[in-house]
Amino acid sequence: MNILAINAYHPNASAAVVQDGHLIAAVEEERFNRVKYAAGFPSQAIRYCLQEAGLGIDEVDYIVVPRNPWARLWKKLYYAARLPRFAADRAHVVARFADLRHQLAESLGIAPERIHAKIHRIEHHRAHLASTFFVSPFDQAALLSVDGLGDFASAMWGVGRGARMEVHGDTAFPHSLGIYYTALTQYLGFWRFGDEFKVMGLGSYGEPAHLEEFRRILQPRPDVGFRLGLEYFVHHRRGAEMTWSNGNQSPVLGQLFSALLVRRLGPARKPEEPIEKRHQDLAATQQAVLEEVLFAMLNQLHRRTGMKNLCLAGGVAFNCVVNGKIFEKTAFERVWVQPAAGDAGLAVGAAFYLHHQILGRPRQFVMNHAYWGPGFGEAQLLEAIRGKGLGEKGFRVRRLEEPLLLTETAALIAGGAVLGWFQGRAEWGPRALGNRSILADPRRADMKETLNRRIKHREPFRPFAPSILEEAVAEYFDAPGLSPFMQMAFPVRPEKQKEIPAPTHVDGTGRLQTVSREANPRFWALLQEFRRQTGVPVLLNTSFNESEPIVCLPQEAVDCFLRTRMDALVIGNYLIDKPAVPPGSPAGETGSGNGKRS
Repeated sequence: MNILAINAYHPNASAAVVQDGHLIAAVEEERFNRVKYAAGFPSQAIRYCLQEAGLGIDEVDYIVVPRNPWARLWKKLYYAARLPRFAADRAHVVARFADLRHQLAESLGIAPERIHAKIHRIEHHRAHLASTFFVSPFDQAALLSVDGLGDFASAMWGVGRGARMEVHGDTAFPHSLGIYYTALTQYLGFWRFGDEFKVMGLGSYGEPAHLEEFRRILQPRPDVGFRLGLEYFVHHRRGAEMTWSNGNQSPVLGQLFSALLVRRLGPARKPEEPIEKRHQDLAATQQAVLEEVLFAMLNQLHRRTGMKNLCLAGGVAFNCVVNGKIFEKTAFERVWVQPAAGDAGLAVGAAFYLHHQILGRPRQFVMNHAYWGPGFGEAQLLEAIRGKGLGEKGFRVRRLEEPLLLTETAALIAGGAVLGWFQGRAEWGPRALGNRSILADPRRADMKETLNRRIKHREPFRPFAPSILEEAVAEYFDAPGLSPFMQMAFPVRPEKQKEIPAPTHVDGTGRLQTVSREANPRFWALLQEFRRQTGVPVLLNTSFNESEPIVCLPQEAVDCFLRTRMDALVIGNYLIDKPAVPPGSPAGETGSGNGKRS
């Protein structure tokens, strides 16, 4: 049985194919069209998923989308009367989905009559819950989805047992933890869609000095829910306004906070203004109150379900600071957050909801790795290298067998080189997890600044992440659980913070990726080799990109390598060094001065 799932006309458009209960492929459209958080119809993602599964569209039995226009219909009609423009925007999206068969046929260049699949529509948050529970290693778990808004709800909770989920409750528009966090993110001067993670990093530099006021802005309810102080917001009066740029692909949110918020907290920061101690304290308070409410929700959920396992989904589940504290602040013993916890993950969730909840098929799949995107053969890698004429331009290009490749790569990193690492299939979700990564030495205190100056150009308060051998986690982190998808921040042990300063945040934590031999044998082996050479089983790992979506194609990896000041590129079994340059040349700057190979 073949299921094609499509998340369309929504930020993080994506597609997935599930075949006989197993995930075959999943990818975001942004990896192909190179537009961050791309919306629209994921034509290229769909074509890739079908190709990876070896399917023609006429072999697809079911098409499923994570949007149900009938969910909370009365609430939608109520707000349609109060907010006609907001309702019109939503109706426009619903109308596009009504023509899904023709949209899909047009994207594939075929006649609509060739598409025989039955179409199902799954409510947004039910797809979120399915995206985490049905791919988790748990037979039973408490479930929580929390985000900005989807099908007029912002949170949903329940339990999962075997191949079934039960929904116990939800929180509906206009109350939303996602809108709370985004509104305060805008107030602090970060207006781009997806900037919330910046404030999460900034908060570690401040103190929660505004708790009294923030507890008026956001409050827990006696049940599993919460409520906003709506007078601090405008979305319930204007709608959560969203426009689009980059050819109707990039989401742009309108202002969500009200004039009262400014009167109570002071002037909103303009994007070009410097960050002051006041802004750090506001960010810290914003995070602290989010944690208070989420932990109150989780503790209520635990009391009501009695479950030891927890599955999280929704955009708020990307808050790795919260996730890392769940073990300390609640009675849950194991936590699962899949790599695409946000709206891209809706495609996978909708497919598995259909397979298990609607069709009644048993579970037989666990998402034990994140590598569900495109991969490339050696001929394609070599074509990308030769296409840029690297050999003729003085680059040293060598094909090495794995043992020597790992030895040379680890030595380069240990010598201070910043290195692009392109292997296997692309990661599902927004994190680079060892297949589309930039790697560097975690022991160098200046490496964070070096990466930002030469490649990443990020704000200095944002941390980089450590990847660590799964077997060595207890040596370096106070971590009660594993974090294979870089979704949890744990304290670095005090005696190890000076050993790995580059990925250690100012609060002494790291958003770590625990790497197992089973999930990624080559990346695991590289970590082992780096440990053999340096004694440290950790690498600094950041996404392979420069102000763009993570590279997907080998040509994009080569292009990023050439236009930035990376020292070397490992693409498959090929190790590429940049040509030697005169001493003192900016193009020749390396992390340590000796990262180049002669």
